[in-house]
Amino acid sequence: MMKIDILDVRKIDLNLAVVFLALWQERSVTRAAARLALSQAATSAALARLRETCEDELFIRVRGGMQPTQRALDIVEPLQSGIGSLAAALAPVPRFDPLASTRRFVIGMSDDFELAIGPEISRRVLERASGVSVIFRQTNRHTVDAMLEEQQIELAVTVGASPKRWACRETLGQSNYACVVDSARWGIKMPLTLADYLALPHVLVSFSGREGAVDTALRAIGKARHVQTALTHFSAVPAFLASVKAVTTLPLHAAHVLARISQLEMCAPPVRFDDYDVSMLYRRASAHDPGLEWFKGIVHEAYRSLDDQRALRSSSKKNTRKSPT
Repeated sequence: MMKIDILDVRKIDLNLAVVFLALWQERSVTRAAARLALSQAATSAALARLRETCEDELFIRVRGGMQPTQRALDIVEPLQSGIGSLAAALAPVPRFDPLASTRRFVIGMSDDFELAIGPEISRRVLERASGVSVIFRQTNRHTVDAMLEEQQIELAVTVGASPKRWACRETLGQSNYACVVDSARWGIKMPLTLADYLALPHVLVSFSGREGAVDTALRAIGKARHVQTALTHFSAVPAFLASVKAVTTLPLHAAHVLARISQLEMCAPPVRFDDYDVSMLYRRASAHDPGLEWFKGIVHEAYRSLDDQRALRSSSKKNTRKSPT
């Protein structure tokens, strides 16, 4: 840990950092002053001191507000992290009582995770804290950082995200991929061979709508597929596969749920995929929030329940095959 010179710290007016963050968020001296319960003159004076301390304009007046300089862009992240850590360290730790709480937790995730663990999260919250609400917001690895930083969400379930310095990450578990088809409707023999897999049209679910992990895996063995339809939401898959003789390759957690609640059948893909980590992200400043700690426990439990459900489904299938006809 870096040793801090207390005498040097005494020379720094930490209130200036708070004024900076208010200006950063509001982009207006007037609005920042109102938010801080200061006069506009006092806020302007604080901005002048900030400029003198940093030897930079920090915020330049433009039409409709104030534009941050490169220096402001460079210092905002460490200031947010530092002030957040300071506030968390000094604030009294509030007690969280699930039975009495009416708190709303806002969690971000893509709709494959909404399908897979969203209902289980809601069920467990309702059982243990009937006054608590859960708000699900759509996010993915491209948008999660901004949504966390802007406090649009307080927690996120995501894949492939490297947290910023102001964020923490916890691993929930791992996932992989599975093929999903409406085999009963279209007479598709399961499990799929590579030849059958490539002969079928493919339904792609992708944020970009262009290609996904399947295309990367196929290129590695010199193969390619025909993507006949591209979607952006996993929840639309059953309707499309009921109308089109096609196959889709989905994250295993989503494939399992769709197969359980619809007539779709799943199987392992005839292409190799490595397991990938599923993570939970949250702001470092919220790391000691008792309510969020409780809610994180719910999310961990919900994700672990996926393995239990898959094991139960697999056992049920084996017993069905062994039953006399």
